[in-house]
Amino acid sequence: MASTQVNPTRMELTRLKKKLVTATRGHKLLKDKRDELMRQFLDLVREDMALRKKVEAGIQDANKNFVIARAGMSEEILHTSLMVPKQEVYLEVDKKNVMSVDVPVLEYKTRTADENDIYSYGFAFTSGDLDDAVKSLADILPDMLRLSEVEKACQLMASEIEKTRRRVNALEHVIIPETQKNIKYITMKLDENERSTQIRLMKVKDMMLEQAHHYSENAKA
Repeated sequence: MASTQVNPTRMELTRLKKKLVTATRGHKLLKDKRDELMRQFLDLVREDMALRKKVEAGIQDANKNFVIARAGMSEEILHTSLMVPKQEVYLEVDKKNVMSVDVPVLEYKTRTADENDIYSYGFAFTSGDLDDAVKSLADILPDMLRLSEVEKACQLMASEIEKTRRRVNALEHVIIPETQKNIKYITMKLDENERSTQIRLMKVKDMMLEQAHHYSENAKA
């Protein structure tokens, strides 16, 4: 047993009591952190599901429009039209702290602010379906970036939740019970030593009284 390896002294008892207070406070804080992480994680999961459906629907519409455009245009004209992109996108990666978890924040900027500055071809030899396909892809870009943010945040928060859960379990099922057991063991040993000391003192007192009584009788004789 771990308690038999503890030095049963008052100094050790004081140290263990301080350790128990710290462990109990840490256990409560970690439980609160775990619960808040779970709440935010579930919110992100719901957002992730909604974004994924929206992005998949947008990509599906874009692919459909590309297929229709390809059917109405020659392959050479289609490839030439999309060979050189007109708009440029600059992506900036930052991070924010959420419950001690650094989640990514993606921000993008385009070379020009004109939303229609995305067509790298003239409209004389291309179909309207190609315009729709390019526009649908441009429209879905913000949601794709947000989806990547949310999914990475979910991965990081899930890992942090697992770490926090292990710490909470270690405190709850190992450290706190073991510390309480050691405190009880030391308290019992100190009480036992104190009773033994009191018994010895009482015996010494009785012996001293007995010796004094005999000395007094001898003096009278």
